[in-house]
Amino acid sequence: MSQQKMRVGMVGGGGPANFFGGPHRRAILIDNSAELTAGALRSNAAESLESARELFFTRGYPDWQTMMQQEAKLPASERIDYVTIVTPNDAHFGPADAAAAAKIGVLCEKPLTTTLDEARRLHASVAAGNIPFVVAYTYTGFPMVMLARELVRDGAIGEVRKVEAWYPQGWLATKLESEGQKQAAWRVDPAKAGASGCGGDIGTHAYEFVRFVAGRQATRIRGRLKTFVPGRALDDDFTVLAELDNGGIATVAASQITIGAQNDNGFRVSGTTGTLEWSITDHTVLKHYAGGQPLRLYRQGAEYGYIPGSIKPYLRLPSGHPEGFHEALANLHRTLEWTIRGRRGEKVPTPFEHPGILDGVAGMAFVEAAVSSSQQDGAWVEMPKIG
Repeated sequence: MSQQKMRVGMVGGGGPANFFGGPHRRAILIDNSAELTAGALRSNAAESLESARELFFTRGYPDWQTMMQQEAKLPASERIDYVTIVTPNDAHFGPADAAAAAKIGVLCEKPLTTTLDEARRLHASVAAGNIPFVVAYTYTGFPMVMLARELVRDGAIGEVRKVEAWYPQGWLATKLESEGQKQAAWRVDPAKAGASGCGGDIGTHAYEFVRFVAGRQATRIRGRLKTFVPGRALDDDFTVLAELDNGGIATVAASQITIGAQNDNGFRVSGTTGTLEWSITDHTVLKHYAGGQPLRLYRQGAEYGYIPGSIKPYLRLPSGHPEGFHEALANLHRTLEWTIRGRRGEKVPTPFEHPGILDGVAGMAFVEAAVSSSQQDGAWVEMPKIG
């Protein structure tokens, strides 16, 4: 691998009220192969520049427009290699589209945009420029989730029949947004979050398990979006029944009003010969149930012979030393980094196929169909085309 570190830019992520900026910065730096180079971190120009200084970015910018324009003018040896976008949903499309136009790689938080139309337009820009692009479905970076994907594709559970994916939280069980909590406020604002609150925020994570792990996609769905907290403009509970492209079915249940739940997401994928199950509450273990056989537990560790070569380069610690959220997020950054380096001819491991631009578009199609179905009292709705 080249001794030149990846130069990474960031849009959003500054200020005390932003949650995801910190994890992404730590994820970028975790392998010592990348550096924080360019930042447009706040919506206020002066605060953006100050945040860049406080967080030790090499170059600070007053806004993302200026950052993209100025970075594009720099020689390839100095400009950023990719940009990380950690703004509220309504501010994903602009910087991502500008980065694609400037031939700069992108790692974008989910959901990809606020509308399916925007997602399709962004996909067209990314595809036209063949831009390296990763969507931050963070949980696909957990090694046992990656292993589940490999096992399904290797036929370990036969043909997929049913997928159950869940993501309960409890932090919005009360009207937290009325107390000045900024993370809550933008997530329940249709202008910033889009047409679905809970569905866009965490329901898309659960649906990505259907695509990423099970290798299937919904063809039509029935959705029930519910707003339990009075006066809230968007759903805080999200339930979907889906028919899959191979004739199987899936249930996707997400909630932000499940008191006691923290971030208890997971999945169960059932096939003709077995079942795989994973939960973030025990994230270093993958359960494999096979008919008439004892329960098999896959445990995380690069020294285990059952960990395939496609995953070993993403493991950093021996078994018994749990790698968690930051490492999972770092794995998405690692995939984007290795994709960029590989295109330059540098010798790197083959990148894992983490979610890309089409997965982001699929998430928006899923949300749009769920909203439409719910508005029609749970009627079946065909999934929009994503390509």
